[in-house]
Amino acid sequence: MDVHLVILAAGKGTRMKSALAKVLHRVAGLPMIDHVLATAATVNPRSRTVVIGHQALIVQVALAGNEGLTFVVQEPQLGTAHALLTTELALRNAKGTVVLLSGDVPLLSPATLKTLLQRHQTTGAAATVLTAIVDDPHSYGRVVRTGEQIARIVEEKDASPAEREIREINSGIYAFALDGLFDAVRSIAAQNSQNEYYLPDLVGIYRQRGLGVETVTVSNPDEIRGINSRLELAEVSRIVRQQKTTELMAEGVTIEDPATAYIDRDVTIGRDTVIHPVVSIEGHTTIGSGCEIHSGTRIVDSTIGDRVTVFNHCVITNSRLGDDAHVGPFAHLRNDADVREHARVGNFVELKKTVLGAGSKSMHLAYLGDATIGNKVNIGAGTITCNYDGEKKNRTVIEDGAFIGSDTQLIAPVTVGKGAYVGSGTTIRENVPPDALAVSAGKQRNIENWVTNRKKK
Repeated sequence: MDVHLVILAAGKGTRMKSALAKVLHRVAGLPMIDHVLATAATVNPRSRTVVIGHQALIVQVALAGNEGLTFVVQEPQLGTAHALLTTELALRNAKGTVVLLSGDVPLLSPATLKTLLQRHQTTGAAATVLTAIVDDPHSYGRVVRTGEQIARIVEEKDASPAEREIREINSGIYAFALDGLFDAVRSIAAQNSQNEYYLPDLVGIYRQRGLGVETVTVSNPDEIRGINSRLELAEVSRIVRQQKTTELMAEGVTIEDPATAYIDRDVTIGRDTVIHPVVSIEGHTTIGSGCEIHSGTRIVDSTIGDRVTVFNHCVITNSRLGDDAHVGPFAHLRNDADVREHARVGNFVELKKTVLGAGSKSMHLAYLGDATIGNKVNIGAGTITCNYDGEKKNRTVIEDGAFIGSDTQLIAPVTVGKGAYVGSGTTIRENVPPDALAVSAGKQRNIENWVTNRKKK
């Protein structure tokens, strides 16, 4: 049976107190709606429709990388039933089952979604509601039952004192048979305190018509936690990070303090790698096996090989580290920095769009930008590749085996040949031939007694 996904993402999220649409706030590195889309993909839906409203264009642009999405605009926003009704045209030729998800409920697991679908399809129900039993049901709609059968769902603002004591809540996640769905939705009235069209009212309508309504109760209520405030955003992010660190440790990664490991959902880390406290690993970063990432480090969208050591307080973004490389402490690698096998980057060294060849090293206080550095090159302390001429960036090439003395400035574009030496304090404005020695300073001259004479004056 075909499955069609509808994801509600039209709300403003006023309690977030943000200029950013609620569903675009990040949970463990990804917009919360991306977590929902990833779960939805696991049931191989025939179609995916996103209902947008507040900041509709911004949300649509943010989700442009997801192929096959259909967007419909809910304007004005008159409640969840009205939101579903806006998808009627998009689903006019659809048959089978529509699953309704919320863009601000990112913890729903693929297993629970599949259970919901299975229950709905095997029972032939007109609607199946995902519910949970919680200690504090405040702000959620309550599930009212007659015996064991669900009779209706009542919103908290419209509930009686007795109904507010009910601990079984509506998640806002449903499976519906498409046959007759939109005709039934049109029969919902806005007879409630908010004057909105509540989709949960459909449960009572179906029961009155003698149609089957089923429920699936999740075992872990966290799965249906919605995000409506910054506090809830932080709490849900903590849960996602905890799930990620638990998963990694089960696969053989040592995380010394999971509470301070900020590791995004799409990060992969190999066995026997050690993550020290207070480390952020973000985006689509891949870290190999046997690595050690020390405290204070942030790694974003980078590829780290095997047996790599990153010492304290490094920032690595959009870069690559080859096997057995060492970086830091206090190093900054960015914009396609490429540190090859067995290379070493030390204290307060910055690499930008630079290849540091195998076995090469730059250990102290250097800026290497827009450079191609060969194998087994030594870069002395204080070296700078002067890559910007005021109009454009230029490239520096340092070939295999070269030695660059401390406090060297290389005025790009320039090439230092294979095996060449550059003396300390040299400014290189012209190419250096292979095996040559380049110096630019004049002969040292000492003026004796200069200090004594100056003091006398």
